[in-house]
Amino acid sequence: MWEFLEKVKTKAFVISLVLMPVIMVGFGVLPTLLSMKEDEKPVTIGIADETGTVVQPLAEELDQKYKLSGGQPNYIIRNLATAEGGLPTTTEANKMVAQGSIEGYFFIPTTVYDSGKVEYRSENVGNIKLQERFTRAIEDVVMEKRFKDQHIDPSMMKKLVATVDIKSIKLSQKGEEKESGFVETFFSAYVVIMMMFFLVLTSGQLLIRSVVEEKSNRVIEVLLSSCSAQDLMTGKILGLSGLALFQLLIWSVMGFAVSLQFRGISIIAPENIVACLAYLVFGFLLYAGIFVAIGSPVTTEQEAQQLTGYVTMFLIAPIIFVLPVMQNPDSLMVRILSYVPLLTPTLMVLRISVQMPPAWEILATIGLLAVSSLFMMWVAGKIFRTAILVYGKRPTIPELIRWVRAA
Repeated sequence: MWEFLEKVKTKAFVISLVLMPVIMVGFGVLPTLLSMKEDEKPVTIGIADETGTVVQPLAEELDQKYKLSGGQPNYIIRNLATAEGGLPTTTEANKMVAQGSIEGYFFIPTTVYDSGKVEYRSENVGNIKLQERFTRAIEDVVMEKRFKDQHIDPSMMKKLVATVDIKSIKLSQKGEEKESGFVETFFSAYVVIMMMFFLVLTSGQLLIRSVVEEKSNRVIEVLLSSCSAQDLMTGKILGLSGLALFQLLIWSVMGFAVSLQFRGISIIAPENIVACLAYLVFGFLLYAGIFVAIGSPVTTEQEAQQLTGYVTMFLIAPIIFVLPVMQNPDSLMVRILSYVPLLTPTLMVLRISVQMPPAWEILATIGLLAVSSLFMMWVAGKIFRTAILVYGKRPTIPELIRWVRAA
């Protein structure tokens, strides 16, 4: 209880209650919002058109499709051809970009109607939105010219080759329907994974820091005079686990309040909450046991942070498997990795969000995670009991094994 009350009153904890959700939302939503943000002013793009037939219809299509909030055209097309029909050299056009008179320019060769090849030169070739828009617009102009050359009605061809818009409907095991796409599916798993990551990163570091500080200040010797090493370790884990669960409760209330403001938005499906909570709690206890086992033998916080950094990497490892899990959540590789305790919490949360696994598999992985957590607590207790009174040289792995095997 002392560990809980001491940490919950700190300014750092109060700040983290608000800061961590902001960071999670910022990492997940902000990049998308920034990529969708419209330009603040018109962008001037040069067109070096060797055919002489693309630049005008291209300018008209862009002006019709893309406008700024004030009604101005998003893109101003500058025809680089001279009055005599000649085009500037590459050096001259590049100089215009360097001087800032144009953002960049597209070179459209005479072979564009056959090859479909176009070049774009700019100091910033990372503006994907601009390139995608111009690519689609140039494709439309080229396709329309090809249709006319073949005496085909362009408007009719556009209807015939119109793209198909597929709406994803997620089915539950009971056959209930819910509209969902990749973003919604990934975001629901992303929220739980990031909560797990921040809980372990913050509370786990607090746990290690508490052990290292008491050990370096020799306070641990005073504490052991009034309680056993097992009681001390259990109190630290339960106290800081309570702190982590208190954080989780506050974040859940904040998330529920946000979902009420935006009706129809559900961060986590209600039927998945119990399973996700079980993976979150047992996963945190597993990592807490590992942190205690790692933090007990070391004497400096720098050593502890270096060692725990490697362990924390397992929390974000499932991000590597996002696409394989999305495409085939029941593949043999994914199912095998789901039974690796360090990967179980995050991988199973991701699988549940994509496609609900069989009930027996959920119970089996939760049971495995619970047993692993208890076993890690037992191992941590063995190491903690001996390591907290050992100073100087860091013990070797064989020595740690002997401590665990000792009665």
